[in-house]
Amino acid sequence: MGNDMAEAEPTAKRRVTIREVAERAGVSMATVSRVLSGNHPVPASTRARVLRASRDLDYVANAHARALVGGGRKMVAVVLRQVTSPFYAQVAEGVEAEAASRGWLCLVGTTGGDPQRELEFVQLMREEGARLVILVGGVVEDDAYRERVAHYAQALDSAGARLVLCGRPAPDPDIPALVVEFDNEAGAHAITGHLLSAGHRRIVFLGGLPGNTALDARVAGYRAALAEHGLPPEAAHVVDCGLGRAAGHRAMAQLLKETPDFTAVFAGDDMVAAGALRAITEAGLRVPHDISVVGYNDIPLAEDFNPPLTTVRTPAEELGRAAVRIALRDPEHAAGAHHLLGTHIVVRDSVQPPPQAPRDEAPDHPH
Repeated sequence: MGNDMAEAEPTAKRRVTIREVAERAGVSMATVSRVLSGNHPVPASTRARVLRASRDLDYVANAHARALVGGGRKMVAVVLRQVTSPFYAQVAEGVEAEAASRGWLCLVGTTGGDPQRELEFVQLMREEGARLVILVGGVVEDDAYRERVAHYAQALDSAGARLVLCGRPAPDPDIPALVVEFDNEAGAHAITGHLLSAGHRRIVFLGGLPGNTALDARVAGYRAALAEHGLPPEAAHVVDCGLGRAAGHRAMAQLLKETPDFTAVFAGDDMVAAGALRAITEAGLRVPHDISVVGYNDIPLAEDFNPPLTTVRTPAEELGRAAVRIALRDPEHAAGAHHLLGTHIVVRDSVQPPPQAPRDEAPDHPH
């Protein structure tokens, strides 16, 4: 994949001509036109040569872009890890609502976290003439990701389209991409401070995923809040179990068996918190009487948890709306711009001061 991108990047900076495709394929320009229009019969071997040449030269997307100059489809594509996650669904809803209000069509694609599927979907959206391609959610920001996103941004820009990174950072401020995200670190700092203010000192962060940009920022906010309250670095206890209700349940059940001396849990997101709540109840303990629990995102179900969950409200739908609104409002200056949306705590019933006696000494909860 890296080689394909390396070959494509130099051609992304200028328009490729049909003559170059014809020369590469060893056919006439008329034959190239017939193959790309799909309206005329062409021998399979010739067709394969032309398609390979057009792909190698990154011509197809440019051809579509030229066709769109006269006012083609107003289309925005949003690329998500999954649609079953409430957070991703809310962001997609915001993108769709903002697009619809402007008479634009919105297409949604899911990757399951597979970079190859992401690559293929972005390429397809370029070829279909999408004006905006929005990538949503935290990622593991490694060299492969940085290379891939730089390629997307340059290739979309060359086709007259724009890349928007929604809830994830740009790997390089110089690439032509717009970034719209919320302040993960500040939200985590605030919710950890809320637990500390209630008297908690042994607080576990449940749901780390090393390298994931969103969760790393939340862990940084958690650590900073502990340090500001005078706690040593070793007071931080980060459990790298990843996200999801099942992961939260499994990790919390194990934690209660192996390291039961904490009084509060900061879950990496509300679904992790849901799993943790279940594991705590199954262990015969009560929230918040025995253990306080907080989450992140404030999904719609959070207030229906038992007990209703104190969490960080992230503007998920507004994140999607802003991604479309900002990109369309100022297309010439949106590239390289960074917009940070705020978060705030929603206080419900899952936090109270820690119990006076440690749970492993309390007679009614032996561990």
